[in-house]
Amino acid sequence: MTLFLEAHVRAPKSIVLDLDATDDPLHGHQEGRFFHGYYDAYCYLPLYIFCGRHLLAAKLRRANIDAAHGAREEVARIIAQIRARWPDVGIVLRADSGFCRDDLMSWCEANRVEYVFGLARNRRLVGAIKRELIEARAESRASGLPARRFKVFDWSTRESWSRSRRVVAKAEWTNGKVNPRFIVSSLPVEASEARIFYEGVYCQRGDMENRIKECQMDLFADRTPAISMRSNQLRLWFASFAYVLLCALRRIALAGTELAAATCGTIRLRLLKIGALVTRSVRRVKVALASACPTQAIFAIAAHRLRAAAA
Repeated sequence: MTLFLEAHVRAPKSIVLDLDATDDPLHGHQEGRFFHGYYDAYCYLPLYIFCGRHLLAAKLRRANIDAAHGAREEVARIIAQIRARWPDVGIVLRADSGFCRDDLMSWCEANRVEYVFGLARNRRLVGAIKRELIEARAESRASGLPARRFKVFDWSTRESWSRSRRVVAKAEWTNGKVNPRFIVSSLPVEASEARIFYEGVYCQRGDMENRIKECQMDLFADRTPAISMRSNQLRLWFASFAYVLLCALRRIALAGTELAAATCGTIRLRLLKIGALVTRSVRRVKVALASACPTQAIFAIAAHRLRAAAA
């Protein structure tokens, strides 16, 4: 969290915190091992929280829980630290329908935090956009292309929600099939802005999945073979520390280079995992790269910037 806060020269006007749960497949008999029907495997269900590329939380959890389990407590902890440094920053939580829970939304409403969550569809919701679906179907059949309509309306569940909330609906026909989608948000959304809000705000949460892939595929965050959950949580934290360090390297040392937006795996392979001759003396450590090293110039720039940052 300290690195995240210090990465900003000045307090941002607003930030978006992305939440997601993913599977961590298990192939042994680890503590907390359960079968998850959605992933069709025995796994853990870790909770990740990001702000852009910055990783703020990685919490290992059993798979026999709701995706939003423990999210409110993690969010409260993180936001308390953020507001201690930036008391006036606007904060938006963004997540898929697995986090659309009344307790989390109510906490946000009581603590000056906005939210944009996916909302699982049902017959009542689909019925609320029946007209828009008919219009989209007619347009799609006439053009042979996907067609969309958007609608904004207030909505309340029969039992699970404590109050009415604003819903943005997408009525879509694509490939001859209906594809309605819904999101719920505390942000003020006008009907004229519904499409821009859905595509420009909510759909951008998909980039978080790339960050999780970096953690699991590039930095091996899904290697949790220890028998106890405490040990596996430590392994997850080690992978998270590596991700945070590489993000700091990208921000401090690689800005303006061709690796400024590279993934952790690309940085590891092209900048760190290269052959070199290391010579140690009493006063210094000398790293000699081959003259044919393709990232020689970037390595030199990164080394210079890191040395300057440490001075």
